[in-house]
Amino acid sequence: MSKPAPRPATQAAHEVRIIGGQWKRSKLPVADRPGLRPTPSRVRETLFNWLGQDLSGWRCVDAFAGTGALGLEAASRGAVEVLLVEQDPVLCKSLQATAQRLKAEGVRVERGEGVAALRQRAGRALDLVFLDPPFGEDGNEPLFGAALQAARQAVGEQGLIYLEAPRAWSDDELAQIGLQAHRHGKAGMVHFHLLRPLAPQ
Repeated sequence: MSKPAPRPATQAAHEVRIIGGQWKRSKLPVADRPGLRPTPSRVRETLFNWLGQDLSGWRCVDAFAGTGALGLEAASRGAVEVLLVEQDPVLCKSLQATAQRLKAEGVRVERGEGVAALRQRAGRALDLVFLDPPFGEDGNEPLFGAALQAARQAVGEQGLIYLEAPRAWSDDELAQIGLQAHRHGKAGMVHFHLLRPLAPQ
């Protein structure tokens, strides 16, 4: 009897899975697009341990959505509104197809630039903003600063901002934007932060 053909070794690299909530183990496609770097499952697991597993009623924006892994993970855990913002038209189409497949009623996909989308939502008192911008050769420092400032204006005083970056952001840098670090971790070359607004003086 012939053996089944082995799966291609690269297959796993072209999908990630939601790790918790109602869509646990659901596959998300990973398109071969420049700069696309899905948040690894172990980092997402740590993040949602920090956040708590139940996000019922939360309103979230995934400002550089890519595969949608962060925003869809939040929706899977009960977030009532999740906006996935993505500039790449191919990724946008994939996100829309995924949301339809999951019957994700509270998830909306918007094609656009993440910082601009957040600036449009200043004062909305969001519960959680995910920031996972493309790193770029120079680390995209101006983009990270602009994204943090826009996110700070979009979250409520009890809101949270998740940031992935090629380096750790210092307390002084964050304080200038009105933020403070709540948690920080490192996986490989990626630093991930959970930030909250500084209390008014």
